[in-house]
Amino acid sequence: MAANNRRMSGKKGAQVGSGGQRRKGLEGKGPTPPAEMRKGHKKNRVASAKARQTARRPAPRGRGGKSTSELVVGRNPVYEALRDGVPASTLYVQQFIDNDERVREALQLAAERGGINLMEAPRPELDRMTNGLNHQGLVLQVPPYEYAHPQDLADAALDDGEDPLIVALDGVTDPRNLGAVVRSVSAFRGHGVVVPERRAAGMTAGAWKTSAGAAARTPVARATNLTRALEAYKKAGIVVVGLAADGEVELGELEALGGPVVIVVGSEGKGLSRLVGETCDYRVRIPMPGGAESLNAGVAAGIVLYEAARRRA
Repeated sequence: MAANNRRMSGKKGAQVGSGGQRRKGLEGKGPTPPAEMRKGHKKNRVASAKARQTARRPAPRGRGGKSTSELVVGRNPVYEALRDGVPASTLYVQQFIDNDERVREALQLAAERGGINLMEAPRPELDRMTNGLNHQGLVLQVPPYEYAHPQDLADAALDDGEDPLIVALDGVTDPRNLGAVVRSVSAFRGHGVVVPERRAAGMTAGAWKTSAGAAARTPVARATNLTRALEAYKKAGIVVVGLAADGEVELGELEALGGPVVIVVGSEGKGLSRLVGETCDYRVRIPMPGGAESLNAGVAAGIVLYEAARRRA
């Protein structure tokens, strides 16, 4: 008797033991990748050369009102950054990468957004760019953020015939808190956020994501010295209000919120620094009947911005 797995020359269809390989071969492999990703294509060779050159170039250092560029690393983080509208200049893709669903989605988002360069790079170059992080074959370059000058925020409000409503952050180091504050400022028609140049969160990819798109329409200014920036606001007739758990004035009693004002929010742990606290015209507390000792910067700023918007309405 013939063995069960013997091939029959006249038999059609899948052979015994094929495991359905023929059927799998007929399945679609997704959309055709762009020219920059197709091996042998002229654009692929050009993109690969540019990627190698860029990977060897040292990252720019921040100067003046511009931060340094940032890299988002890994398939899920890159996809989420593209999905959430984080600004991006270049998407680096590893040569011969396993083209799974997340990679295809990231490439599709980059193509749909436009203005993002696609560059293929060998794994050693990506390892070098990311200092050996687990990039999984995808690296997204976020361009330097263009910070405004603190005075620009007040000038823009006055040009529109409005009283400035600005939030300044003192010692807030979590980019997600910065993103949440930017989102609240946008929601309550504020005119921007001021952050110190040192020991403070900047507009990273994490801050952009948390802002849920608000960072695209709400400027962030960077002050070399926050105390001097607040003093300049005071000279321009803007009231400086600092939030403090032991503040002398309760939020609901502060009439100044109806006019030009800068709301200063400190870190959840340390609060306002000494010099910044002394610079404030008022130190205000938020009543908390539930007994909580403090609120994070994003929540505290949102509460005061709501009260300011209510009074202005």
